[in-house]
Formats: sequence, C-alpha cells, structure tokens
Amino acid sequence: MSEKQQSGVNKKMSRRNFLAAGGAAVAADALIIASVPAPLAAQASAPARYPESRGYLVYDSKKCIGCTACMLSCSLTHYGYQSLSLARIQIMQDSFGKFPNDLKISPCRQCKYPVCVTSCPVGAVYVDEANGNVRRIDSKKCVGCKTCIKMCPQQPHRTIWNHIEKKSSKCDLCVDTPHWNEKGGPGGKQACVETCPMKALKFVAEMPDQKETDGYDVNLRNNHWLNLGLVDNSKVIPPRQAAEAAGDKTTKINGNAE
Repeated sequence: MSEKQQSGVNKKMSRRNFLAAGGAAVAADALIIASVPAPLAAQASAPARYPESRGYLVYDSKKCIGCTACMLSCSLTHYGYQSLSLARIQIMQDSFGKFPNDLKISPCRQCKYPVCVTSCPVGAVYVDEANGNVRRIDSKKCVGCKTCIKMCPQQPHRTIWNHIEKKSSKCDLCVDTPHWNEKGGPGGKQACVETCPMKALKFVAEMPDQKETDGYDVNLRNNHWLNLGLVDNSKVIPPRQAAEAAGDKTTKINGNAE
C-alpha cells in the first residue's frame, strides 16, 4: 500500500473513531438526563417564582434637587443617626452633567425575580410574606459575604454594605424602623417619601414596568411644573403659555373684526 493510500485509511479511521466517540458521548448525556427526576429538571430550567411585592418606590428624576433628605431620613429611622453611606436609597450626582441627566435616584426595585434572594447562600435575604412580600435582609442571618451586592444587576447596587456592622442591608419599605414611630411597609409610610421636599418620590402598589429603570422614573409633576416649562417633550407647550397664546389670537381676531 502506498503512503498516499495509507494516509487516506488513517483519515477514514480517524473520522470513524471521532463519530464513534461522539456517539458514545451523546448516549452518555442522554442517560444522565433521563436519570434526573422531572421536577428537578424543571426547576433548573425555570426561574424561581416569588410572590410580587405589594409596594414599590417610584420617582421623578426631573423633580429631584439632590438635597439628600431621603437618604438622611432613611439612615436616621433605621439606625438612629444620619449617614449618607448607610442610606438604603442613593442619589447619584454628576457634577458635569446637564439637567435632567445630572441626578439619578436609585431606590430598591423590589424586583419581580429578586436575584439577591436567590443568590444568598444562607437565606438571609428573603421575601417577607407577613409584611406585603417585601424583599428584606435578616441581619441576624447575614454573614457578610456580599454575594447579594455582587449579584444585584442594577448600578449602583440596590443592596448596601453596612461598614459598621459588616453586613448587607437593603430597603425594606420601612417595615422595620426602630427609630421612627410610624408604621411602614405596604399600607404604611416610608421615610424617604414623607421627607422629600419636592415630592419626587411616591409609594405605589402596582408593579412598575420592569424594563431597566424606565418604569420607575415616572412623571409626578402637575400643571405648576408644566407652567415652568418642565416638560418631557420640547414640543409640549406649557398650559399657561398655551392659554396666553390662545388669548392673543382671540384678541387679534376680535380686533380685526372690529
């Protein structure tokens, strides 16, 4: 047999061996899949389902003035002293940004699929069904591994690191505020909402649109704001200017009639 023919035989054998090995691997995978119970396979493919929170914080970034009153009231009601770094709601300010993109409010989203809950290795992050299904952190169970912070897909992370206790914390919609004599949670009050001087924060019971953060940044402005020209679309004419323009037009028409 020539060298060329021998090479062809080797190629055929290599291909045959490859197909045989591949077939064996596929068969092994099929046996493994078949041996996994159906309920476990379904759990692996489907995301965990949790009851929806009965409360959410929405905001209007165009009304926010960056006073940080919400942040200070948050830490005060939860810890008894004011600390921006311990606030469970964050205000991000861009000194070089232009209105309305120079400020960003970042409250906890109370996510439909809370990654912080599913990723916590010790079960410290949980859904508090007794208090409106609020996503909370049990500080007694938290071991300070920061997994919930690392896994939070939002920027900045909605889970906050408590550098004093060396544990994670997050917004609980004021369910547990030992330094505030008000009932919080769904059906109660939230410190950030109550203290915002611009009314840029609002508590709602219906889940906002979960596409990024657009569903949480809503229009909380009334006609007084529109009269100042604070509109979402530059083509929108403030009511007062529209009325004045209509009045001028009527005057001109009446003047021509006379």
